[in-house]
Amino acid sequence: MSDIDQKDLRAAVGSGLLTEVQAVGLLALAQSRQGMRENLDPGDEPFELFRGFNEIFIVIGLSILATGWWMVAGLNFRSAAGGAMGMTLLGAAVFWVLSEYFIRRRMVAPAIALTILWTLNAAFGLFATMAEPFMIAQRQYDSLPPVIMLTISAVAIYWARFRVPFAMALMALGVFGVAVLLTAIRAGNPQTFAEFFMLSSDGPFAWVTLLVGLLVFATAMWFDTSDPHRVTRRSAQGFWLHLVAAPALVNTIALSLLDKGSTDARLLLLGCLLLFALIAIIIDRRSFLIAAIGYSVVLSATVANGDGVALIILLLGVFLVALGAFWTAIRARVMAPLSGILPVNRLPPYH
Repeated sequence: MSDIDQKDLRAAVGSGLLTEVQAVGLLALAQSRQGMRENLDPGDEPFELFRGFNEIFIVIGLSILATGWWMVAGLNFRSAAGGAMGMTLLGAAVFWVLSEYFIRRRMVAPAIALTILWTLNAAFGLFATMAEPFMIAQRQYDSLPPVIMLTISAVAIYWARFRVPFAMALMALGVFGVAVLLTAIRAGNPQTFAEFFMLSSDGPFAWVTLLVGLLVFATAMWFDTSDPHRVTRRSAQGFWLHLVAAPALVNTIALSLLDKGSTDARLLLLGCLLLFALIAIIIDRRSFLIAAIGYSVVLSATVANGDGVALIILLLGVFLVALGAFWTAIRARVMAPLSGILPVNRLPPYH
């Protein structure tokens, strides 16, 4: 079957077979499948961080430009009332114009870089204008939630225009930050980092982490099920959301079980990780499993000081290697008996 080019689309529009909107949408879909995606093996998970060294070159240039800009902004807002927000708005205009050029050319790495710069620029201006550094130094964070919520709003506006998938991860992290800060304001500050993940801790932070993780996972699944064949950017939105949701979900359960220190708890941990692996296989998201288990390994070796986790880490490594080698075959065997239970038409094909 021959490829359809732009002349064919023009002919289809001229004959009334397609409308102009449909033709443009079809062309955009075809272009989105070019590059790395068209060379993927069946069943592989699409992922693009950059498409060539020129994108890395542009990212380095953007980073240097942003560094110089913020140095100039820092010098100016000290000498003028309201200067911080003025410089921030001017920076936002610059980053928006650059985004119009680079993102519309479908550059992946510059799109991610510009999203980060847009977010940092908004956070810088809002923090300088609304935050109370003296109170923050006293561990009073009442002024920070409005700053983060407005920053999330700025990122949402940016996403609405440019649809950069990475923006979803930043917004999800922002929601997590607001939830933690509001909890700290009401229940007191966490004493250790482990409180964010251990359900056995006195504070409610682990429960907040678990709840936000479930919310982000549900949003990721909404994007995934709307694009089961993973040919549009909705799939990429889900990819970045899964990277945020997985650590929040898995590590809250994993570290809570590791904290118990008993053999039964560690066996239960392996069972829970197998359950999450099953979920990853069903939704066909290696990224979900890697983010979850990889982060669990790091935290197990730090928060749990490596006590009694060496064997678990070894088994996880063997499990991941085997799963990666036979992912497609394993998924086909898992999905076949579930086809009458799950809405497989909303999930990636498994044959």
